[in-house]
Amino acid sequence: MTLSRLVCITWLALGGAALSAHAQLEKVGAGAYSLAPKAADHAVPPAPYRTDAMRKRAAPSNQWYSSLVYSAKPEVLFAHPLTILPSAAGIEFALPSKTVVPTERRDVEIHYPHQDGLLLAPVGQVLEHPVLAQASDWAIDIVWGAKTPVMTATVAHGSPFVSLRIAQGDVRLRIAPGATRSAAADARILALELKGKSYALFGPTGVQWEQRSDTEWIGHLPAGKGYVAAAALPDASAATQALFLRHAYAFLTDTRVDWAFDEARSILTSTYAATAQTMEGPATTPLLGLLPHQWHNNPSLQGKLGASYASLRGPIKLLTEGRFQTQRTYHGFVPYWPGLDEQSRSAELRELLKTDQRNARRMMLEIGIGPYWQGKGLQRITKLMDVTEQQGDVAARDQLLQLLKGRVEQWFSGDNGKTYFHYDKVQGTVVSYPEEYFGVEQMNDHHFHYGYWIRAMADIALRDPQWAAKERWGGMVELLIADIATTERGAAAFPFVRNFDHYEGHSWASGIGLGPFGNNQESSSEAINAWAGLILWAEITGNKALRDVGIYLYTNEIEAINTYWFDLPGLVFPPEYQNVETSMVFGGKYAHNTWWIDEPRQIKGINLLPITSASTYLGRDPAFVKRSMATLKPETEIYAARGKVAKPIDIWQDLFAKTLALADPQAGLAQWDRWGSFELGDTRSHTLHWLLSLQAMGTPDFETTANTTLYSVFKRPDGKKTYLAFNASKQPILARFSDGVVLSVAPGSLARQ
Repeated sequence: MTLSRLVCITWLALGGAALSAHAQLEKVGAGAYSLAPKAADHAVPPAPYRTDAMRKRAAPSNQWYSSLVYSAKPEVLFAHPLTILPSAAGIEFALPSKTVVPTERRDVEIHYPHQDGLLLAPVGQVLEHPVLAQASDWAIDIVWGAKTPVMTATVAHGSPFVSLRIAQGDVRLRIAPGATRSAAADARILALELKGKSYALFGPTGVQWEQRSDTEWIGHLPAGKGYVAAAALPDASAATQALFLRHAYAFLTDTRVDWAFDEARSILTSTYAATAQTMEGPATTPLLGLLPHQWHNNPSLQGKLGASYASLRGPIKLLTEGRFQTQRTYHGFVPYWPGLDEQSRSAELRELLKTDQRNARRMMLEIGIGPYWQGKGLQRITKLMDVTEQQGDVAARDQLLQLLKGRVEQWFSGDNGKTYFHYDKVQGTVVSYPEEYFGVEQMNDHHFHYGYWIRAMADIALRDPQWAAKERWGGMVELLIADIATTERGAAAFPFVRNFDHYEGHSWASGIGLGPFGNNQESSSEAINAWAGLILWAEITGNKALRDVGIYLYTNEIEAINTYWFDLPGLVFPPEYQNVETSMVFGGKYAHNTWWIDEPRQIKGINLLPITSASTYLGRDPAFVKRSMATLKPETEIYAARGKVAKPIDIWQDLFAKTLALADPQAGLAQWDRWGSFELGDTRSHTLHWLLSLQAMGTPDFETTANTTLYSVFKRPDGKKTYLAFNASKQPILARFSDGVVLSVAPGSLARQ
């Protein structure tokens, strides 16, 4: 499927008029957004470090290179395998090495810091501040001299090269003391060894390399040949040097990922293609470095991969082709699980439902009053509504539905002076107030925040599609979707899939990329919640393009979580790393911590919540689940030995019971304490229903697929399977499962066998 001009959501088509500079509110169906923040509220940060052409596009926040466009002093960019530091002195690159850093938590962090960089700059030219001149799906161009570039550098995820174009004159290399020149089979190559690492510069035919000092080299470039490729090599062998020489002059001009979902087989294919301009010599392809989630268990790459780099992400293996594919199975989910028959704990579930229904209004907003906690509260009540409805209490379901609608209308109407959404047309983003977690000032966490709203609105739309129609309150949902999932490249309204890193296969939460270790993401599970919301909303509204975007994001993010947060393949975490998983993935480090506290239960739980019917991926490896849950006790004992106590001491015990149940339903149910603490994005009713459902159905079955979007399969120890399929359309469907089972599903209903 080609998506060159496809816009899955276009904010201008939401039912509102064009923006008016004189209006304070812009209508979107029954809702409205503000055209400016209130006087006391933060404005969206400017992104000034772009060329005029890039200023015509929405600002690319939440990317691995976002620091470049927002910061007067850019942070290190982690392109893997290289680190890149652009500045007014030129462009510095390095091949980082592992550093093991002990912590006060009595574990370690794994860092790959930028150090001992090689600095490249034109000779005799005064450089301006570097700015972003071009961005494709995983490559960027940086220029010095926005109007008339003196130097242009192309860097990319996975590329071992920094490709330079020099407007005039020669190129200077400054390097740390101790570098030695190595033998080179071609006069164009300057091969260097520095602290056990191999680097090489590849100049044009006729280049002359002159050593000025122990730390400086000059590349004298022939007239009309102002180009140089600089690289870090995986080893110093002659064969590797020759390989790099063959590909050094293929300067990247575009990188692109496309995706296609085969519904019949439930297979997502992602196609990655890089195109290049050959600066001299025979035409050739770029050299690509593939990350573990791309090459592991990928039969299409059999026999095609060469030397590899040790990196924070595990082995990065070289591919001599400019195109490759990955195929992932989409395992589906359903909006909710069916009601439970009468059994030994039915009375307990009824009691909890009555209590939670009575407290629903309070539970909708217990801590923060901004968009994160309000969205979290809305989804919390929709999950309570699911259980209430499926257990047969339609009247109580309707009461919860009205409560939800009222709160949504309060926010979406634009009439409330404190709670509102604002669209900034200059930067191309929707932000919301009152601000939480620097969602405006630093553009953080949009997919986390809006994911809760999108999922909650989809659950409401299942019950009242007219209320949630685009012409009424659904238009505001599509505005939020546009902020995080627009698929048009280069648009002014919103950036291309704002938070997602297409090459690394996961999202970034930090908007402007602060800090020496690059961008980061903590709660990978909240990213999954957002993509599940996209899928469900797309099914309800019949938007197949958005459905495919959602499946692309959901399926690839799960693969990245299993690889980089959980390391299920055993390829990423080094032997020194002591934790079972990591909770914070940065461009340049792994940390088992949170942004607000180093208490072990919350460190683990932040990558589990919110646990919904779309969270079955957490049970992909039952042995890992049990191993992870078993670390809670010893980690808590270390925490206590440091003189600290969790408050409450069993905080989030419901999350851990639900997670354990994905591997062992009986153990999860036995571990749960009805009177214990509960995570404030969930209810006791939903937790008990979850646990009892898995007790009845078994654990997730990842072998069986279906030819429809919304499905789940579970398997008991005795081999008996439970099949679920939901039909969000207006016509009956037949859900055909890969093992031959067929379910007839009526419109708007959940079928079970």
